[in-house]
Amino acid sequence: MTKPMDHFEMQEFLNEAYFKYNQKNFIADDPISVPHRFSKKEDIEISAFLMASLAWGNRKSIIQNGNKLMAWMDENPHDFILNHSEKDLKPFSKFVHRTFNGTDCVFFVNALQNLYRYYGGLEGAFTDKENDGNIRLNIMAFRGKFLTVKHAVRSEKHISNPDKNSSAKRLSMFLRWMVRNDKKGVDFGIWSSISASQLCLPLDVHTGNVSRQLGLLKRQQNDWKAVEEITNVLKTFDSGDPVKYDFALFGLGANKDLDF
Repeated sequence: MTKPMDHFEMQEFLNEAYFKYNQKNFIADDPISVPHRFSKKEDIEISAFLMASLAWGNRKSIIQNGNKLMAWMDENPHDFILNHSEKDLKPFSKFVHRTFNGTDCVFFVNALQNLYRYYGGLEGAFTDKENDGNIRLNIMAFRGKFLTVKHAVRSEKHISNPDKNSSAKRLSMFLRWMVRNDKKGVDFGIWSSISASQLCLPLDVHTGNVSRQLGLLKRQQNDWKAVEEITNVLKTFDSGDPVKYDFALFGLGANKDLDF
């Protein structure tokens, strides 16, 4: 790349990368492969939420641990969440994925049960009409509902808090999976209460670094302020679906496809 791209050139560049990486053949090696095994809405969203919650570190390990959770749920996550007994939770109490341990895992199962009993499930818990489509506020409302179940203080770090300037990458990625519906077969698009235009970019090391290399992001920290900055820039390329460029930015970084 010999000179900076103008707005049109950047849009074309990002669109080409989006089409390149938004493909079903990338699913097998991605945590999204686990919820793709299911067809029932609740099974998809529960498995997707758990996979997104584990999505840091080695992808192979993430998928292996996600498959372990699904096996303990008898490959029927919705039924398990609603009807599990205390005895059924014994394997979960020994679960470990990086800093996410058995205490956290049991809490997540119980918190999900609470959401499906009293808040209309995951979609209902993320939807608050009073927030007028503000994803940060929706995440905060969800976090408040999720944490109403008795839990150890240590578990709170696994539910991101944008009010403390967390980038909320995993929750934003989960929302992308649930909301976007571009018929490409990667994202599920099974939620109608949130629109794709309201989503924020799941900002991580790859998407942050590539955004800065391309001159799309000035802020150096990968925090919520940076999420808002890059998402607003991406809206200038596609106001109705800015987060589709997550495929482009992540793919370019993970596959080292930038020529600088």
